[in-house]
Amino acid sequence: MGVPHRHAVKHSVGQYVDGHIHTNGIESFWSMLKRAHKGVFHKISPKHLQRYVNEFVGRHNIRELDTIDQMVKVALGLIAKKLSYKRLIGPNGFASAAQH
Repeated sequence: MGVPHRHAVKHSVGQYVDGHIHTNGIESFWSMLKRAHKGVFHKISPKHLQRYVNEFVGRHNIRELDTIDQMVKVALGLIAKKLSYKRLIGPNGFASAAQH
């Protein structure tokens, strides 16, 4: 596999779109993650931040599928995966606001 091609727009000079190159996708992603933080999760500790981001990356990547196909994709992704409570609350090197 080769290195993916990267493109950029230059906001500093007022450029926001260059043909098919734009920042709409990433802005939509961050907006969805921030909305979930404010509306559902309320508090995201640094310890589990990557788990939350991974969840929303998955949601973003299947957003164009219909509901049944989304459910199948999620269910298939759960096969042979588990997170024990001990591992969930155990130390991982990051600070956790939930630990006292």
